[in-house]
Amino acid sequence: MLGQLTATLAAALFVSVAAAQLPSAPATGSSAPTQTQKNIEAYLRNLYAFGSDVSVIVGPLKESQIEGILETNIDVTVGDNKQKAKFYVSKDGRYLFRGELSDMTKDPLAENLTQIHMSDAPTLGDPKAPVTIVEYSDFECPVCRNLHDVLRGMLPNYAGKVRVIFKDFPLEQLHPWARTAAIAGRCAYQQRPEAFWKLYDLVYDNQEVISAANAWTKMVDYASQSGLDAEAFKGCMAGPKAAAAVNASHANGEQLEVNSTPTLFVNGRRMVGADERLLQQFINYELAKLNPTKSAERASKP
Repeated sequence: MLGQLTATLAAALFVSVAAAQLPSAPATGSSAPTQTQKNIEAYLRNLYAFGSDVSVIVGPLKESQIEGILETNIDVTVGDNKQKAKFYVSKDGRYLFRGELSDMTKDPLAENLTQIHMSDAPTLGDPKAPVTIVEYSDFECPVCRNLHDVLRGMLPNYAGKVRVIFKDFPLEQLHPWARTAAIAGRCAYQQRPEAFWKLYDLVYDNQEVISAANAWTKMVDYASQSGLDAEAFKGCMAGPKAAAAVNASHANGEQLEVNSTPTLFVNGRRMVGADERLLQQFINYELAKLNPTKSAERASKP
């Protein structure tokens, strides 16, 4: 059920919320929902047959960048699964739509880069590389494992040209041991930064044998295989510092409206998923900008 909604939300949903014209204004400090918020909830419940076991929360309506259009966040929860999406609604309360607003007077890539916190995060590759991939990832996520395999095969071809920065974004409601692994990764990084990438490989390579029941033991084992001090690692896992760093990374992802993993930013350009062809396209585009003459020559060849 939630998957059906998620798939539909991914498209540009443009629907009529109500037949009547309903006046609306941005929500004030009151927690009581406006009539338009009630109408949106009723419409979605009817459209997707959401019963009383499904939580649908329509957030406060606030002004968007476009005059006459309001924006809101809608949370849908089915059991332990939660999906959040940004919607826009006309001020008259009639039309609801899902999509992205782009201000073409601004550089979206530069804006993304200003929001990404790149310091104090595991980094792989030449720090002076012209292309930076920032990876918001979840150690239990199967698609993140696919991305891990893609990067492992691809990065040797871009030696000196690409660096990777890892950011924790565990989806705890979907993946019960993702946070444990994230804390383990952070502890590895804090003890010896280069050891993080050994543990990174071990977790993804053994993802299918890790469970919520054995995650702690597995992480300690992988830490030992990564050459880390086991006792110091255990102390870190139990302490607050690594957990706080994971929380900060997750909050940074939310600031960038990351809501699924893996989400990448290639020199600020957003990519969701593990599509090798698309990732290469993004990297090659950035590298071509460094040598426009050769790029033009290649484009002119039949």
